[in-house]
Amino acid sequence: MKARVIPLVDERMRRMAAHALLHDEPAGSVPVHDTLGRPLHDLRISVTDRCNFRCGYCMPRELFAGQGLFMPRSELLDFDEITRLASVFVSQGVRKIRLTGGEPLLRRDVERLVGMLAMLRTPAGEPVELTLTTNGSLLARKAAALKAAGLHRVTVSLDALDDAVFRRMNDADFPVAEVLRGIDAALAAGLSPLKVNTVVQRGVNDHEVEAIVRHFRHTPVVPRFIEYMDVGGSHGWRMDQVVPSAELLQRLARRHALLPMEPARKGETASRWRHADGAGEIGFISSVTQAFCGDCNRARLSADGRLVTCLFGRHGLDLRALLREAGAGDAQLGAAIRGTWRARSDRYSEQRGSQPPGDAGDGRVAMHYIGG
Repeated sequence: MKARVIPLVDERMRRMAAHALLHDEPAGSVPVHDTLGRPLHDLRISVTDRCNFRCGYCMPRELFAGQGLFMPRSELLDFDEITRLASVFVSQGVRKIRLTGGEPLLRRDVERLVGMLAMLRTPAGEPVELTLTTNGSLLARKAAALKAAGLHRVTVSLDALDDAVFRRMNDADFPVAEVLRGIDAALAAGLSPLKVNTVVQRGVNDHEVEAIVRHFRHTPVVPRFIEYMDVGGSHGWRMDQVVPSAELLQRLARRHALLPMEPARKGETASRWRHADGAGEIGFISSVTQAFCGDCNRARLSADGRLVTCLFGRHGLDLRALLREAGAGDAQLGAAIRGTWRARSDRYSEQRGSQPPGDAGDGRVAMHYIGG
């Protein structure tokens, strides 16, 4: 079975992009909205499809072992290409960029890319918010350089505090203490507020939730609990493995006085709660039981330059081909991005119940390929 799922270019998207290139529109028509009125605001850039962990919900070892599983380095966008595309996305309304993977800190000299992206400015001359999601394994040695290069914040994936549970889940025998050291280094470097994401699976790590909340009380760290999702088709997802956020909230409310918080901005993925005693906040990302497709404003750029408009997507527009083969100018790239976003109608999470079960061959983009 082939582990890596590479999305094909949907013919409708190809025709739309071709039309946009021939009928370019004047700049300045931002923000761009899709068919459901959702603006293009966030861009998640995968800088590599490689990871040093083998978490079962993303890259199960039985499928991701051996050689030849990942893209040749020549297929990856180089830093100049990433920066150029990011600049075009900013001209179309993007105001926040998140670097993802795979594990983004495995990309050689990634702090140099951070420095290049930190120079981007909106049409109004304002800096773009620049963040990064990491498993934390290399964060202790990279945090200071990332901050110096211009990174604003980091989000760290942390599925357990118990070392045995953490090693079992990452399936790389990696100690949790090293990730916690990375979190401390990020805070010391000024990469805060810092978010910690925990993918919660029933019977696997749901018993760790309370320990994580206790550990990060009275710190600038915001733990967020993510419902186990059916991203890609390689992990045999089942609904009975999902712990609904409402259930977790009920559990935590027995021990903590929690008060609801208003969203910081439209399109925020997490519902936010704060400790009544001022000890900090926690969040819940509930894509399965409380779908937030209606406010989704995130585009995704794969490591090989495909624009994917949904985390659960099956197709992507090949922007790398426009860059390398067609030699498109920025105006043409902007037209292709605008046309793709305006044609967007994705709302997988709202329609999940009517979708057939996924499998490794259904063409959905793998999480390691497009980021979480």
